[in-house]
Amino acid sequence: MKSVHERFRRKTNKIICGDTIAELTKLPNDCVDLIFADPPYNLQLDKNLYRPNNSKVDAVDDEWDQFESFEEYDNFSEEWLKEARRVLKPSGSIWVIGSYHNIFRIGFIMQNLGFWLLNDVIWQKANPMPNFRGKRFTNAHETLIWASKDKNSKKYTFNYEAMKSLNDNTQMRSDWYLPICNGHERLKDENGKKVHPTQKPEGLLHRIIISSSNQGDTVLDPFFGTGTTGAVAKRLGRHYIGIEKNNDYIVSAKKRIEKVRSYEINTLEISQSKKTEPRIPFGWLIERKLIEPGTILYDQRKKYQAKVRADGSVISDNNAGSIHQIGAEVQSASACNGWTFWHFDVEGELKPIDILRQQLRSELN
Repeated sequence: MKSVHERFRRKTNKIICGDTIAELTKLPNDCVDLIFADPPYNLQLDKNLYRPNNSKVDAVDDEWDQFESFEEYDNFSEEWLKEARRVLKPSGSIWVIGSYHNIFRIGFIMQNLGFWLLNDVIWQKANPMPNFRGKRFTNAHETLIWASKDKNSKKYTFNYEAMKSLNDNTQMRSDWYLPICNGHERLKDENGKKVHPTQKPEGLLHRIIISSSNQGDTVLDPFFGTGTTGAVAKRLGRHYIGIEKNNDYIVSAKKRIEKVRSYEINTLEISQSKKTEPRIPFGWLIERKLIEPGTILYDQRKKYQAKVRADGSVISDNNAGSIHQIGAEVQSASACNGWTFWHFDVEGELKPIDILRQQLRSELN
């Protein structure tokens, strides 16, 4: 008899046809690393929308977005979120996207269920649909809630350095400027009509999956639609599970994902935080003769100096301590990163001692 986890593995990289809540209940506890959910927004559209030239706007009026009341929508949201929290690993996280119609209700329910909100992220659309009636501001953004399983989940994945690298080596902010899904990426049927009215852009999922998962992780999308999450997950070397009840969407998603080729493994390595690298004490550099006792260290402008001692401490003006302590002391600062503050002379050129630490790390690895 196959174990629960063996049966679960058979569901990865597959699309499950069925009701979201019913299918979620069949998944084992603590089995997925990341959830991206694009649930019905409950847009409450009761009239057709027309452009100034009287052409009809292809709005979201599908059956799956119809709810009799806010109470019905809230009950639906609570049920699927409760199951999503159950299947999420303690080290995992969840992203839920929505508009002003539903995201505040979703956030309220998530907090009541015990999710711990980490960020709300604004997706600012570079090319939003215009407001044709002229009675409101143009809806130019959607909101994403990013949350861990509970407030004690301290080991959720956040690839900070990768996000910084993706953003031209600048800390990634919580307002994201990205275009909506269009062009060759937008799936259309033989009549040129959109296959799905709210298909999300792959760029948005690329950012989410890179930020909150690692190679080999399993990403769950309980409202799979036409498979954007699966396509990006496959490309980035992650596994996926999709749940979708509309067979037309499933057919399109399967064709789409079959065409996707995963990136080469060596290109999927991401920038790691220095906190994840092995700790290297300064004294190890002396033991390995990468730097000699008696070497004079300087700050980048040669305003301060300190002498290296055999025990890994440095001395400046008769005060001895670690590279960090003395770096802070000479500047009258509360703290200092000695690895980047202190430099050594190499044929008249000052180089940070951190390059010696990286050299040693490379040798150890």
